[in-house]
Amino acid sequence: MERLHERYTKDIQPQLMREFNFRNVLETPRVAKIVVNIGVGSETVSDSKALDAAVGDLTKIAGQKPIITKARKSIANFKLREDKPIGVKVTLRGRRMWMFLDRLMNVALPRVRDFRGVPSDAFDGRGNYTLGLREQLVFPEIEYDKIDKLRGLEVSIVTTARTDEHGRRLLQLLGMPFVKKGA
Repeated sequence: MERLHERYTKDIQPQLMREFNFRNVLETPRVAKIVVNIGVGSETVSDSKALDAAVGDLTKIAGQKPIITKARKSIANFKLREDKPIGVKVTLRGRRMWMFLDRLMNVALPRVRDFRGVPSDAFDGRGNYTLGLREQLVFPEIEYDKIDKLRGLEVSIVTTARTDEHGRRLLQLLGMPFVKKGA
């Protein structure tokens, strides 16, 4: 069992039950899945290898082969046609999810230049948190010499929390480095 998951079941879950007066273990919020995606957009029109590079990067980062996302409708201003590939995404659950979350919080985020913490207001109203990273290089699996272009990626942490407060506290206890208010 993974280190972070073990800490969640032994320490964090009981603490959340005490803090929010949950009567049942199943009421406590937990991380359900993590979705990581890289959008390449209209870049695929001019460079066909861009999508392959994004697939390779996301495979290294997540440890799982991503699926290719396609445009739902055509947008002429963006040179976008319906059903053209515009990005890649991967959904992590279980063991891979816990390993990725541990690596994100303890290895990747501290490697971000001028890192002071992640914003604590990026919740969606239902306890889910989305974080954007400007470059894939913060992950140690990606080698600087082997990338064709810096690409941003988006990490969505989906929780079973009913409110943002519960979701924020869960991620805080797991070790998410939120920015202190007023800093």
